[in-house]
Amino acid sequence: MRLTLRVWRQKNAGAPGAMATYEVDGISPDMSFLEMLDTLNEELILRGEDPVAFDHDCREGICGACSLVINGDAHGPERTTSCQLHMRSFRDGDTIDIEPWRAAAFPVVKDLVVDRSAFDRIIQAGGYISAPTGSAPEAHATPVPKADADFAFEHAECIGCGACVAACPNGSAMLFTSAKVNHLNVLPQGAPERETRVLDMVRVMDEEGFGGCTLTGECATACPKGIPLPSIAAMNKEWLRATRKARR
Repeated sequence: MRLTLRVWRQKNAGAPGAMATYEVDGISPDMSFLEMLDTLNEELILRGEDPVAFDHDCREGICGACSLVINGDAHGPERTTSCQLHMRSFRDGDTIDIEPWRAAAFPVVKDLVVDRSAFDRIIQAGGYISAPTGSAPEAHATPVPKADADFAFEHAECIGCGACVAACPNGSAMLFTSAKVNHLNVLPQGAPERETRVLDMVRVMDEEGFGGCTLTGECATACPKGIPLPSIAAMNKEWLRATRKARR
């Protein structure tokens, strides 16, 4: 495959950025998108040019590091992570635009790399869970209803990639925050901090500069792990419950 790549190049958050055009040839349809970028960077290095900076780690679709907007879509045309997107999703001769996440709370570090530490601070605001110390408890000492376990596992799948923010026209982090809140709040271990957790995480989310949610649904559409849109409604109920209790 021969492709034309239009890649966002930006030295740092304070520098102006622009799209740069590159031609790559000999791309196998079985390559992952990141392997294709590796090929581009090898060519740039051989030419003595600065390689394109992009984020990645596990390349197995579970760490959420590979944050790219590809042809206007978070992670590209398939509902998966950028590292699991393969070049067979494109055609020979295609022009592909590659950009970083666009959100005020995700400043550009360099080229396609953004600082997503705002997500870390939201998680940190969630605090801890109460766990008794001592000998190991009996495996079935704390029963969890099947429906609650399924609900928690569904939200625990969130990998914190930020696709929901990148896809949202408001740059909202509601889907991410709701996944983290719902994951812990439904389990017995998270019950003691249930109210403070949701209040603190929502407060930090707002302080980080993420936009407000208007339920356009783009976040759930872009989520590579399928976190459902009703997750936001579940968190809103938690927040209202905690707010009313705090006012008493």
